[in-house]
Amino acid sequence: MVKSKKPVQPKTEKVRREMKLVTSQVCEVCKTPCADGIDYRERMRVPGASGKGIPCILTKPSA
Repeated sequence: MVKSKKPVQPKTEKVRREMKLVTSQVCEVCKTPCADGIDYRERMRVPGASGKGIPCILTKPSA
């Protein structure tokens, strides 16, 4: 049996457009704070809070 090959997609369609996860320290020094970042900073200021970061809209690659 001959296996059929999958059609090759152009490289531009293979690139995943994702935002980077940033921690509260990065949000603290951000020059253009967003509402999500401000909320996340406030949650992380509470003693004992733990978090893995939030997606930053400013790190989203352009189309």
